[in-house]
Amino acid sequence: MDRKQLMEAVKAQMPAKRWEHTLGVMETAVLLARQYGCDQEKAYLAAIAHDVCKYWPVKEQESIIRDNHLSDDLLDYDKELWHAPAGAFVAERDYGITDEDVLNAIRFHTSGRVGMSLLEKVVCLADYIEPGRDFPGVNNIREIAEHSVEKALVAGFDGTIRFLLEKGKKIYPLTVLTRNALLEEIKRLEEQQSL
Repeated sequence: MDRKQLMEAVKAQMPAKRWEHTLGVMETAVLLARQYGCDQEKAYLAAIAHDVCKYWPVKEQESIIRDNHLSDDLLDYDKELWHAPAGAFVAERDYGITDEDVLNAIRFHTSGRVGMSLLEKVVCLADYIEPGRDFPGVNNIREIAEHSVEKALVAGFDGTIRFLLEKGKKIYPLTVLTRNALLEEIKRLEEQQSL
């Protein structure tokens, strides 16, 4: 499937407003990839497909996760997380995307994971800061992103965790583990720079 076919196929899965968001994530991911030395084509692919299942019926997302044993623990948490692993599965099954780094960038763009690749970080961050996003703290995250993907992601996860706490919702443990791992990574990078 070429770029145009992929874009048309994904666009058909969502309302116009979500497609605008997807284009914003794609543009932002490619810019971040260029800035931080990541494969721009992979950033493009992962960003285009990242929300492919976002507007699928929740039961269908659940079935994909359950039937294919994709992070079954996710089913105990907010449904907003489900489209990511379901989307990675669909990207491979329906669109022939087989690159594991691209699939992981789709799979973990909502929760993050310990040991994220640069591509995974870029796509996750792009999803937070694309130009259409407007939430308290987004401009701060955008400013941090000019200097550090890791620090910007920590700021993004902090905001998400704060939001969930304020709403009295459960926090997916992988997100907390991801945040903590990023803090350790930042510490190591800063120690290396000071040598």
